[in-house]
Amino acid sequence: MCVGLSAKVLDVNDGTALIDASGAKRKISSEFIDGLEPGDYVMVHAGIAIAKITSSDKDETGKIMEKL
Repeated sequence: MCVGLSAKVLDVNDGTALIDASGAKRKISSEFIDGLEPGDYVMVHAGIAIAKITSSDKDETGKIMEKL
């Protein structure tokens, strides 16, 4: 099973994005997501943004991770 984490995009620059995942900030690859902008939410797996998600998706994911 793979686990993806939801994160808020803080900055995007040349195929990388600075994200905030529950207070942990790090740079990830954003090359698979077109039109990514600061303020967007993404699902991150293995250091790569794999999908753009909504803020309600992020909240649901956060609740599930808290239970785990």
